[in-house]
Amino acid sequence: MRTFVVVILLAVLGVGIFYMLMRNGEPSESEAITAVLDRQTVCWNNGDIDCFMTGYWRSDSLKFVGSSGVTYGWQNTLDRYKQRYPNLETMGKLRFDIIELNPIATDVYTVVGKFHLSRTIGDLSGYFTLVFQRKDNQWVIVMDHTSSSP
Repeated sequence: MRTFVVVILLAVLGVGIFYMLMRNGEPSESEAITAVLDRQTVCWNNGDIDCFMTGYWRSDSLKFVGSSGVTYGWQNTLDRYKQRYPNLETMGKLRFDIIELNPIATDVYTVVGKFHLSRTIGDLSGYFTLVFQRKDNQWVIVMDHTSSSP
């Protein structure tokens, strides 16, 4: 029995090592996407919207869908964020809770989640659906649909 357990443990360890070697130490797609969201959270909580926007595709084809309609393009999305959140008080502290992260194609994933802004002027929360695509070997948001409720 003891030999059987040791063989099973070595097999599991071997599969794990093989998987790591095959990936060349690269994070999985879901880990890489989660890292983008983690970086955005840090940027936001530091009051740095420009840094936060590095998670988005820097293209005129970026789409942001919110309560006021569709915003097209990276620069327009940045301008929208800066207009809506002009200071640290309105920005608050951001938290993302991922509900689902699913592949829909080789280099395309969807992320469904909740966001929460803790603010002295009143908290804000809501849901989002993000479409991530790998562009130039980096995961970026190519479409964001966010809805909020006070």
